Parts: sequence; C-alpha cells; structure tokens
Amino acid sequence: MILQKKIASLIICFLLLLLLPLSFSKPTRNLDGISARAPTVQQIRNRHHGTREVIVDNGIIRVSFSNPQGLVTGIKYKGIDNVLHPHLRARGYWDITWQGTNIRQGGLDRIEGTKFRIISQTQEQVEISFSRTWEDGHIPLNVDKRYIIRRNTSGIYMYGIFERLPEWPELDMGLIRIAFRLNPERFHYMAVADNRQREMPTEDDRDIERGHAKVLGYKEAVQLTHPHNSMFKNQVDDKYQYTCEIKDNKVHGWISTKSRVGFWIISPSGEYRSGGPIKQELTSHVGPTSITTFISGHYVGADMKAHYRPGEAWKKVLGPVFIYLNSDSTGNNPPQDLLWEDAKQQTEKEVKAWPYDFVASSDFLSRRERGIVTGRLLVNDRFLTPGKSAYVGLAPPGEAGSWQTNTKGYQFWTKTNETGYFTIENVRPGTYNLYGWVPGFIGDFRYQNRVNVAASSHISLGRVVYQPPRNGPTLWEIGVPDRTAREYFIPEPYKNTMNPYLNNTDKFRQYGLWQRYTELYPTHDLVYTVGASNYSQDWFYAQVTRKTGDLTYVPTTWQIVFQLPYVNWRGGYTLQLALASAARANLQVRINTQNSWPFFSTGSIGKDNAIARHGIHGMYRLYSINVPGRLLRTGTNTIYLRQAKATGPFEGLMYDYIRLEEPSRD
Repeated sequence: MILQKKIASLIICFLLLLLLPLSFSKPTRNLDGISARAPTVQQIRNRHHGTREVIVDNGIIRVSFSNPQGLVTGIKYKGIDNVLHPHLRARGYWDITWQGTNIRQGGLDRIEGTKFRIISQTQEQVEISFSRTWEDGHIPLNVDKRYIIRRNTSGIYMYGIFERLPEWPELDMGLIRIAFRLNPERFHYMAVADNRQREMPTEDDRDIERGHAKVLGYKEAVQLTHPHNSMFKNQVDDKYQYTCEIKDNKVHGWISTKSRVGFWIISPSGEYRSGGPIKQELTSHVGPTSITTFISGHYVGADMKAHYRPGEAWKKVLGPVFIYLNSDSTGNNPPQDLLWEDAKQQTEKEVKAWPYDFVASSDFLSRRERGIVTGRLLVNDRFLTPGKSAYVGLAPPGEAGSWQTNTKGYQFWTKTNETGYFTIENVRPGTYNLYGWVPGFIGDFRYQNRVNVAASSHISLGRVVYQPPRNGPTLWEIGVPDRTAREYFIPEPYKNTMNPYLNNTDKFRQYGLWQRYTELYPTHDLVYTVGASNYSQDWFYAQVTRKTGDLTYVPTTWQIVFQLPYVNWRGGYTLQLALASAARANLQVRINTQNSWPFFSTGSIGKDNAIARHGIHGMYRLYSINVPGRLLRTGTNTIYLRQAKATGPFEGLMYDYIRLEEPSRD
C-alpha cells in the first residue's frame, strides 16, 4: 500500500509539471551570476510624468522606451537603476539632419515614432517596433525603429528601416546616427582603442559660460582652464580627437569604475555605413556620450550629402548595432582592462554571427539570402604582381572612387591576402561595381564589368587586373601612396594644449599642429630638394595658410627643386599628384616660373575639414598632369605648388604622394 501511494504521488507530480504554463522556464545565469529568463514586454503609464512606457526585461537588463516615440529612457543593469543620464529627455535616440525643398523645412529630426508594435515575442527574444509614416512638416521618410532583446543577453540590438517613396518631395539628408547620453555621475572612463582610453573630463569642465574652459579655434575644441580634477588643467578636449576609421570602428564606450560596469556600442558590420572602410566617424566623447553614425559628411564634406530627386525611391536597413553592457564582479582593481577585453571578445562574437539569424524584418537578409564574390587581384605596373593587402569592395555602380561619397546603397569590403586572393561574403543581392585600391600604388580601381549578385550565389571573378595610372618611368617621388599624409613631418604638439589621451603614433590628432607651420616658416615657404631633402622631416604634413597678423592669413607656395640631366623637349612628362585631403583649397601648379598664370589648377575643392578635425586624411583625389617637355630645363627645375585660398587657418591640403614621370620609352 505504501508503495502504491508513492507511485500515485509521483504520477500526480508528473501531471502537475505537464500542466505548468508553457512560458515557464528554469532561470539560467550569466557570468556575473544574474538570473536570466525569457524576455517580457510591459506597457505602463509613468505615474510621475504621466507618460506611457514600454518595458522589456530579460532578468539581466531592464530597458524602458517612451511610447510611442521609441526613445530609450532607461536601462537598469547590475543594481544601477538607470545607466543613462537621469535629467535629459534625449538619452538614447536616433536623429537625422535634413533639408527639404521648402527652405523653412529641415534641421534636426529626432525620429520619434507614432506607433508601437510587438513584432515577435518568444522564449528566446522580443522584437519591438516604433514606427512613423511621413506627415507634412517632418522629414519625408517612413521610419521603423526596431529593438531586440534576447534571452541571457546583456544588451539591446538596434536597427532602423528607412524608406522614401518616389512621389515624395525632393530631399537632402546630411546625418543619420544613434546616440546615448550616459549617467555623468557614474561613467568617467572612455575607451576607443587599445591605445586610446583613459579617465575623461566632464561636460561641466567644458562649460565656457561658467569660466571652466575657453574656446580655441572652433567651438568643438576647448581648453580646460578650471576643471574639477586638476590633472585636466590646460588640456584640450575635442570630440574629433576621438574619431575612428570605419574598418576599426567596431567597439567603443564607457566604463564606470565605481560600479564596475561597461557600456559599449558594437558595430558588427560596415555594410550599412557610407563612405567605405577608411571614412572616419565620431565614436565616444565627453558627455559622457557614445554614438554610432550611419551617414555623415565628416571628413568628406558636402559631397557626402544624400540628395534625392523627385521620382527617386530609396530603402535601406541601418544596423543592427549591439548596445552591450558588461560588469566585473571579481573585485580586482582596476576593472578597465577586464571590461575592455570582454567587450572586444563580445565584438568578435557579434562579427562572427553576422548577418544575424534572429532579425524579424524581411528587409534584413539572412546569410542564406546573400551571395559570395571571390577573385584574385593583380597589379600591372610595368610588370604583374599580386595586389597584396589591397582593399576590395562592392558598392553601388559609379565611377572609380565613387564609393567615397555614396550614401544610398550598401557596401561590402574586405582585404586581399599576400597573394591577392579575396573573398567578399554576405553580399546582399543587387548590382554592384567592384572597387579597390592597393597600398603602394596610386589611383582607384574599378572592375570593368558590373557584378550581379543573387541570393545563395557564389561568383568567381577569376583574375582581376588593376593597371595604376602611369605614363612613363619614375624620375622622382615624394611620400608613400597610402592615401594619407601620415609619413610626412608631424610637429610636436604644444605642451600647454596637449591631450595626453592621444599617444605618439596618433600625434596628428593633437590640437594646433597647423599653427606650427607659421613658426617653422615665418617669412618664406617650404622648399623641398629632391635627392637632398627627406619627406619625413622636410615635408610638412599639411599645406596650410601662413598667419601674418592677428586675423590675417596669406596663401603659401611650396617648391620642389629637382635636377634633370637631360630633357626630352618633344615628349610629355607626367606629374602624378595625389591628395589625401582638401579643405576649401585651390591648388595651382606652376613650372619654372612663380608669377605666371598657373599651368594647372584644381579650382575650389574640398570641405573635409581634416586639418581642423585632426584627421590625417579626408577624401582622396588624384590628378595626372601632363607637362610638356618644353617647360622643363636641363639642370635645375622648380615646381611651384600654391594653395591660393587664404581667409582662415584651416584652408589647405594634405598630400598623399607626388611623382614625376619621364616620357614613355616605348
């Protein structure tokens, strides 16, 4: 009888387990020992503010959104009620700058939604949507902001679907980004890279009106005169000092050393960004602020603006990016190294998981819906060699180099190996051009045929040959063709306006380096003698204006002096002139006479502001200039490079590489 009762009890327990709700699941634990469970969604009304909220909670993080606007108003994590700024309405948000056909329209739009939906809710994840269709007075776009919170994950996946219909008004878009403003009482340590991280000044330290700082050459750059921490006194802070190229802009963020918590923005792919792999974008900066940018004119200028004509349709998925939070419960001091290394490891996991298989929107294509393109790049510059360590990418059809300013389509980039082979994976179906460039060679490559990628396709292009611009043997050269001015002379920064956050390898990021030119050349300009001068010591990194008074600037004329033992009077020489940057400049070239009409002029070019914004390059330009032999002399020759525009300190050029070629011997 006792045995029968035990068996009956076991049967009853078993039946009760079967009757438990399907939503029940045994809690799991993450590395920090926080209980995790299936994410839940709640819609509530905030009693204190009378506003509606959506709350998603997976037991690790609890995220609050304004409803239906879709602003991230709170993130609760590891005992911190809100890692975001407690006193700002704009804490976690999308925004966009735009200009319509009506001059009264435009400006900054926070992209607040008007409709909330739960897209999916399972044991593994929740995906929610805050969308808005176009109404007159707002930017003419349909926008769907999506947020995904997964089980046992300490973070938020964010992406947006942006759509423009062909019948809508003409439109210019200048910037699309996601921004987070963190709690300034907790987050003081910022990390952008292994060699760019430290405790940071506060936003209050930058307050000019209260006398805590003074403006320098432009509003973004301030000198901290009365900071809260004396270690920052006289240092310069400028958000553009913390920029990063897209290819390296995978993870950045902030650490609360007191709470031992990190907040990171992880970008697993560059396909949804504009401008290609070496375009520079903002990352994190004083605030504390962290951002991820999808479209901007930074380091390119007005050429980067997305202009949509009447009748032109557009749709693009921006993201997902991953907002990742981590913590250190070891108690070991300091926590920065551990949290940064963990953030990098998480970034590697996100990159390997791309494209994600858990995104609900059909506009975001899974791995099986994409294609692969392979090939081998060879360079034919007098003889055939592998295009090793070259950048190769698929981008919307256009001229060679047009990917630098393309904002409307997707881009997929990779690097070749030592023998020139490349594989471009996870390409969305569409028609592309294959573009690229090879370090050590000038110019932009474009494959002669368009590449049509279909779902699940594997396209082999075979041998792809790039023939760099060349009209004859090299007589002399200055610099290294790497699309930057990094190899030239970068002066020491001013000791009283240094930012010690920046190490020696990034010395070009220091404030005020352009002013050193006037000190080095107070009455005359740079003269470079081929065969005697050294470009790493004798070629200033930027051809800027010279300051002659308090507010007076004059053009500068640089000279290249070289010897020719023989001149082919009937032949044509070629001056290959590659620019790494141009900011409201006009480069004029004269040969053996300084006061004549320019032999060549670029006209007004460039608005990339790389000089002022501490970038060692902006937008790449190449000029192949034909020089008739009759303009040259046997013996000493001089090429005059005049930057003719001079209304301020930031107009100028950065040279990538200069080469003079003699006439072809064929």
